[in-house]
Amino acid sequence: MKQMVMKLPSHGGKRKGAGRKPKNGGKAGVSHAARPQFKARHPVHVTMRLLSGVGYLRGYSRRRAIEDALREAKMRFGMRVVHYSIQGTHLHLIVECDDPSALSRAVQGLAIRLARALNRIAGRVGKVFADRFHAHVMKALGEVAHAVRYVLENVRHHLREDVAPEGVDPCSSAAWCGDDGPICSPMTWLLRQVACPPSPPLAAHAVY
Repeated sequence: MKQMVMKLPSHGGKRKGAGRKPKNGGKAGVSHAARPQFKARHPVHVTMRLLSGVGYLRGYSRRRAIEDALREAKMRFGMRVVHYSIQGTHLHLIVECDDPSALSRAVQGLAIRLARALNRIAGRVGKVFADRFHAHVMKALGEVAHAVRYVLENVRHHLREDVAPEGVDPCSSAAWCGDDGPICSPMTWLLRQVACPPSPPLAAHAVY
């Protein structure tokens, strides 16, 4: 007796359109793969991107709201924000974590605080941050120096030369170096070496 072959529906494997969709409904900007583990001595460059409708972040009221949220969050959530820059649609942070496993919870806690402040200004409700945050772990001194300069001078990537601010960017932590502002003093050896570098012209390099 010949056995019949039945075609059963298949599941699993790589398929077009499969996988978790980004929260903002568009193309996923950051992989949902597990984040790499790192040591507490390694600083992290975090990028947080916003959804449309929140408003231009470099405006005075939103910039102050972000700075106030960073100030209130100092030494909380298990994360120290050592440097930051505020761009029109995203934030750059350079942070330290004594417990690296708490990074995601710490960024989420800060995001909630920021979202409340920004929604209050915009007179809106709902999500503020798009998809996942991007995290780049830095392990070498040159890499950290490059990232700090990149963050503090990031405005040069987004504004024309004739409208970019001269000197330090007032929407970055460079304006607070040596002051009791919304940032924490670095505790990792790597960041202490380049905590507040001068601001020479920024060389072209990859955008995080």
